This record gives sequence, structure tokens and C-alpha cells, in this order.
Amino acid sequence: MTDPPDTTTGRRPGGRTARVRAQVLDAVRAELAEGGHEGLTMEGVATRSGVHRATVYRRWRDVGGLLADLIDAAGEIDWQPPDTGSLRGDLTALNREIQESLVVRPSFAIALMAASFHSEQAARAQTRLWADRYAQCEILVERASARGELPAHHTDARRLLIAATAPLYHQLVLLRAEPNPRLPEQAAATAVLAATAGAFSVRREESG
Repeated sequence: MTDPPDTTTGRRPGGRTARVRAQVLDAVRAELAEGGHEGLTMEGVATRSGVHRATVYRRWRDVGGLLADLIDAAGEIDWQPPDTGSLRGDLTALNREIQESLVVRPSFAIALMAASFHSEQAARAQTRLWADRYAQCEILVERASARGELPAHHTDARRLLIAATAPLYHQLVLLRAEPNPRLPEQAAATAVLAATAGAFSVRREESG
């Protein structure tokens, strides 16, 4: 559920092609962090990465291709959702990961989100990434249901996950507020209370 991290260490080795990709995507990340999506250019990426300009154009074609590949690379990381033994603990741990990612590299996270509004390729890649992350995190709700933490009727996992994580993005991205170390747990607790009260429940026929 976090924004695309540094993907160099998690990427599978694959010879020269993989090394070139790593160099270029690292350069894209650095360029975004420094100048935002408005300052991202093929020439700047080629210069920073040390990869020949013709190679960058041939493989990625344009800035949209670079952004889309950067986001796709984030989806290749072997990330697993938290498993603390309780829904509140899982959502708190997830929120702490999100907060850390937004605090450590806020300019990069914001630039990448903004870029998705200016590049159709990047927007599609970001939609795929978030859809995959939500699908991965549905296990948190499934485990909670199996433990009896949620109502017997079906709980809409995505709605619950959005409710639990949205306050982090609202505070850190929209309001640009200082990080609150208590917010990850507070947001998780609020979402769990709402879920146990049936706020995210749907009838079986609606969910199918």
C-alpha cells in the first residue's frame, strides 16, 4: 500500500538489461525527487543514469514510459502485508509503513502522484499497482473475519482498507502537516470500530 520504494535492491538480477533498467529507474526517482514531474526529461534521465540517450529513447520512448516502468517496478517487490494477530494491529502496522514512506521521501511521493495526472501511461500503471496492493491486503480482512473480529456478514475489504489508510494521505499529502506518530494507530482503531459496527458490511448477493 506504500508508494513505490527504491526498487534496486529488490529487483531480480538479469544481466546488462536489468542493470540498465536499474540505472535508469534510479535516475528517474532522483529527478522526480529533485524537480518533480515537471522537470523530468529524457535527456536529464540519460545524463544522470549514464545510459546512452538513444538507449533510453529506444526502450522507454518518452517520459510517460519512464514513469509507468518506475511504478511497475514497485509492483515487482516481494512485499507482504503485516500479520500481527489482530485487525487493529495489522492496520496500524500498514499505516506506519505508509507514513514512513511519505515522511522519508515526501517530494518523490507527491511528484509521482502528480505525474499520474499528466501521463496516461503512468495513470494506468498506478491504477494497476494500487489494485494489486488492495488485493494483497484483503487477507487482513479475511483473517480478521476468521478470528471473529468482524460481523458475520461479509465485510467489503477495499472500503475498510481505504477508510483505515486515507487519513495518512490526507494529513501528509493534502495538508502537508507534520507527521503524527499516533495517527497510524488512531486511524486503524477508528476503521476497526466502524467495521465492527457494520459500516463496511454488504449482503452476499451484493458482493458477488
